[in-house]
Amino acid sequence: MEYSFNLYNALAPQGICLTLKKMLSKFSKTPTVLCIGSDLSVGDSLGPVTGTMLKEQLAGLNCYVYGTLAKPITAHEVKYMNEFLRATHPDSPIIAIDAAVGIAGDIGLIKVAPTGIKPGSGANKELAMVGDASIMGIVAEKSVFNYSLFSATRLNIIYKMAAIIADGVSSYIIESLQKGSWGNEVNIFDKKSG
Repeated sequence: MEYSFNLYNALAPQGICLTLKKMLSKFSKTPTVLCIGSDLSVGDSLGPVTGTMLKEQLAGLNCYVYGTLAKPITAHEVKYMNEFLRATHPDSPIIAIDAAVGIAGDIGLIKVAPTGIKPGSGANKELAMVGDASIMGIVAEKSVFNYSLFSATRLNIIYKMAAIIADGVSSYIIESLQKGSWGNEVNIFDKKSG
């Protein structure tokens, strides 16, 4: 089941946190977060902006975040990341975060699903699915001119959505680490975030 949260809903971060708890309860390892996107287009920067915020919020904790403004993971690199993540973090659930297109009325919605995502599908790219759970921010209307709409997306919307997603994901990870939900974590400040 997919859940949606509006970027103007003050409880959206808590909703994302609770949804992730429900969706990822079967996993026993700390999740790895993969933020997909590019800093070359405002509309496609949701992933890297979120990743940068998460790195700051989770600094010093025993978890890994891939895809930031400094080191973005674009849709082209996902095919390599899928293999890398499974080899490096074999038992960790992957939370994939990306921008998406949708109908005009859905712009500003943050959708959380218990399945992976296919990066680049809004731009008609055929790429492999990634993630055990996904968070998608609807940033533009789907049309034949997706790239131009991605470029016309307001940075303010991207920034607000990224802050909500980062708050929800970091709350989920911090609460779970503190409660020892993933078993072997004794001290949540063991290791720097990756």
